[in-house]
Amino acid sequence: MQKNKTLKGLLAVSAVAAMFSAFGVQAQTATSSTNPNQAGKVTKDGAMDNTNSTGMESRNTAAGMNHSAGSVNNGAVQSGSSAAAGQTAAGGAAAGAKLSAADQKAVKDMAMADMAEVESGKLAVSKAQSPEVKAFGQQMIDDHGAALAKVQALAQARGVTLPTELDSKHKAMSAKLEKMSGADFDKAYMAGAGVKDHKDTHAKLMSDAKKIKDPDVKALADQHMPVVEQHLKAAQQMASAKSGTTSGK
Repeated sequence: MQKNKTLKGLLAVSAVAAMFSAFGVQAQTATSSTNPNQAGKVTKDGAMDNTNSTGMESRNTAAGMNHSAGSVNNGAVQSGSSAAAGQTAAGGAAAGAKLSAADQKAVKDMAMADMAEVESGKLAVSKAQSPEVKAFGQQMIDDHGAALAKVQALAQARGVTLPTELDSKHKAMSAKLEKMSGADFDKAYMAGAGVKDHKDTHAKLMSDAKKIKDPDVKALADQHMPVVEQHLKAAQQMASAKSGTTSGK
């Protein structure tokens, strides 16, 4: 009798387990058939809370934004690189571009003026009697020597052939000074190389400046102008003072 009760109990438990198992299979089948990609649950308000789908959409959206941003960034980089390359090319073209006749004349005029002042300055250092004149001659060597180096650098970069020797006017002045000495030399040097040459150079700079087109040539002329004006002023003061030509005697 006891055995029959036990057997009936086991059969009842098996039946219940079978029912729950069948229910679970049906529930799983129903959920899967609704949307294979949506393994979510229904919220209290009836909306679908699809974690997997949302996650995929978020990842897709983020991936799309990254791709789009990447395209924009790449475009910006490429545009920037192209712009930079264009500027470099333009700068390179400007650096090697042939100068106009007026610009070339301005460069050659500056070179000749600097060469003449350096050469006459060397004569003053070796032949002048007055210490002030000697000092002025040394300043011409230093200032116009530095200016000449800039002119030569620009000329080389822009393909301008500079004069390699003094023109006839400056050759004649140098020959004249070579034959002089003492106070006579000091007076002639300050009147010629000091005052007259700097006046002529100043006038040429002013005239050339009206025709200069190239910015590099203009910048070089602008650097020359204050130096020439300073030298002219000092030379005029020394030429009119006894101490400038005879050491105070």
